[in-house]
Amino acid sequence: MAGGSAIRGSRVGAGPMGEAERGEAIARFRISYWCQNNHETRPSFADDGTVDIPETWDCPRCGFPAGKDKANPPSPTKNEPYKTHLAYVKERRTEAESKKILEDALKKLRGEDED
Repeated sequence: MAGGSAIRGSRVGAGPMGEAERGEAIARFRISYWCQNNHETRPSFADDGTVDIPETWDCPRCGFPAGKDKANPPSPTKNEPYKTHLAYVKERRTEAESKKILEDALKKLRGEDED
């Protein structure tokens, strides 16, 4: 047996750790939340009277919002698809405005600008 160590096979902080070292655990309670896929989520909250209980909770299984009412779960939010820069420009400009801007830019590039 070469060079033994008293703590071989363990790591710093390992070992039995009870309430005496950690302090007493606070009382907790659980609330059920349901999503549209009928998944139940039961997060726990501290029972000290200082916690605001949220109306909705994200379902860890499907990501939909979950509510406290099993019969009427909240509907998922609609995500807008990613828009390109061109899509935003087309929202702001009419076809006629776009053509006018393009013509002006091409004239300037060709040196036909009369400034």
